[in-house]
Amino acid sequence: MAPFENPFAARRRGCSCGGHESHAAHEAALPSGDAAITRAVEEGMMRALFPNAAGRRAFLRSVGAATAAAVVAQFLPTGFVAEAFAEAGAPEKTDLKVGFIPITCATPIIMAKPMGFYEKQGLNVDVVKTAGWAVVRDKTLNKEYDAAHMLAPMPLALTLGLGSNPVPFTVPVIENVNGQAICLATKHKDNRDPKNWKGFKFAIPFDYSNHNYLLRYYLAEHGIDPDTDVQLRLVPPAEMVANMRADNIDGFLAPDNLVQRAVYDGVGFIHILSKEIWDGHPCCAFSVAQDTIRAMPNATAALLRAILQATAYASKPENRKEIAAAIAPANYLNQPLTVVEQVLTGTYADGLGNVKKDPKRVAFDPFPYESFAIWTLTQMKRWGQIKGDVDYAAVARQVYRATDAATLMRQDGLAPPEATTKTFVVMGKTFDPAKPKEYLDSFAIKRAS
Repeated sequence: MAPFENPFAARRRGCSCGGHESHAAHEAALPSGDAAITRAVEEGMMRALFPNAAGRRAFLRSVGAATAAAVVAQFLPTGFVAEAFAEAGAPEKTDLKVGFIPITCATPIIMAKPMGFYEKQGLNVDVVKTAGWAVVRDKTLNKEYDAAHMLAPMPLALTLGLGSNPVPFTVPVIENVNGQAICLATKHKDNRDPKNWKGFKFAIPFDYSNHNYLLRYYLAEHGIDPDTDVQLRLVPPAEMVANMRADNIDGFLAPDNLVQRAVYDGVGFIHILSKEIWDGHPCCAFSVAQDTIRAMPNATAALLRAILQATAYASKPENRKEIAAAIAPANYLNQPLTVVEQVLTGTYADGLGNVKKDPKRVAFDPFPYESFAIWTLTQMKRWGQIKGDVDYAAVARQVYRATDAATLMRQDGLAPPEATTKTFVVMGKTFDPAKPKEYLDSFAIKRAS
């Protein structure tokens, strides 16, 4: 396959990028290693800033390629490297603030406080319960938080400037996989076929969330256009159960502690677990701005080691009840202990009169596969959040720091995966991260042209 056109070329020449007399000369000039990554990320951002090729070339003719590259570097600096996560010296500062949303997805971030994981790294971390995802975003951008619990797509959106000015963020650690569900109001117990859901009102926590993308995916696979056949409403997680009780919504796709609370309160039932849509999907991430890492690499490394160790502890089923007791109180999840236990142990009531057992209902696997990011970017593109061309692999590599995660995991005696990408299956359809465009083109219902 020929390479993409070089977005820093002001005019076309004899190769596909426009910068060389022949394709052979183009191949010989291609960078390798870190330089290739840097170039790929810069090119991806240039396309994002100027998706129209003619407009991009006109801009380049007026300012020159060097100036254009400098502009891109401001938005997507690429000086961040694995050394920032290497075994470090004393933290630059020990008093840190980490924002979180009170959901079980944040389990490692939350539990690391009462169970002493931060303290073991010489840190005094204030984990701050936050009202909603927009508040988490804003407080992190404003440097009120040193790092934050974020929805896994949020750092991608922040880096690309979707919904805010572009600020480069990283995902060095995934917080949880699975652990969500579609919850319907009890009045719909006899209406389980999604094809009959036209006119339903669904709550999702944020535009840039896998809750949004998985719900849209599920509806579209059943012939329901999520933009025209139903209403999708943004509702803060803490308000979802109350909105269902008040009959403001027919259902929601949300974290399992909210779903289980709806069952506990008798206002909803579990229609389907998110793992039945995509088993092993990421939900939330631990995210840090790239400039924060550069400013305090030692403190960041210590923070990440604490998160990795907490994640490893949470991954063991025999520890789940202890963890539930640590994170259920009012200053953290503010949920009945039985609700949190049902989520973390995987033995739970479904609201339909059944008690089910699924020890993998929620799992804690920290590795930030780049393919997770690529899939998310295809869905952003699918539903019109990303306009124009996108260099999927380059953006994924820039934000989802799989290589850095592997370095830290090895330092802690953990075994990271050998590869940074993998294929997986979503509702029977295999996703190959090497073929994002073909995957996107395969959908009948989409906004992308």
